Amino acid sequence: MRPAILLLFVSSMFYVTSCATAARGNRPFVYLADNSRFMLLPSREIEKPMDMAQYISAAYGGQDFFINAWVKADITGIEMILINELGVNIGELFFRDGLVTFSSQVFPGSLRPEYIIADFQLCFYNPIMLGRALEENGLALEIRNNTRRISKGNNLIIEIIKTDNSILFLNHHRGYIYTIEGDFE
Repeated sequence: MRPAILLLFVSSMFYVTSCATAARGNRPFVYLADNSRFMLLPSREIEKPMDMAQYISAAYGGQDFFINAWVKADITGIEMILINELGVNIGELFFRDGLVTFSSQVFPGSLRPEYIIADFQLCFYNPIMLGRALEENGLALEIRNNTRRISKGNNLIIEIIKTDNSILFLNHHRGYIYTIEGDFE
């Protein structure tokens, strides 16, 4: 549940700090940097299917956030069920057949769930396809050891550091950071 909640948090930050999400040719996209769109990739590009609980801790604007999520992701799509500390469902996010849907009584209607899916894809999708999609919009993906770095020219935009049990996601361009904990082996 961790990636989903963190991703929801991140999405709400994007609403405040970035341009609106729009669709081009029926494929949703987000702005990873000014004037640099990232088209959401098809579900078949996931590196490794997952069905697990996740814990997300995030920091943005001097505040810390903690979220639980159950995440199921495979070639058919992404499902994230957000759960509070008491085990109560506080939101659901789905990405299937190129469509993103989100429902929650807790998070505002202005939340842009496409950003959550984009961050998830940057962490867990096939690096070859990610690199191609990023390159189409003037961005570059560099992978060294367990670190993915996304840049525009000489500017580092996003850095993702992966281990067997955690992912550290640093968005230098938007000024937020989060950690996703789970069994990613």
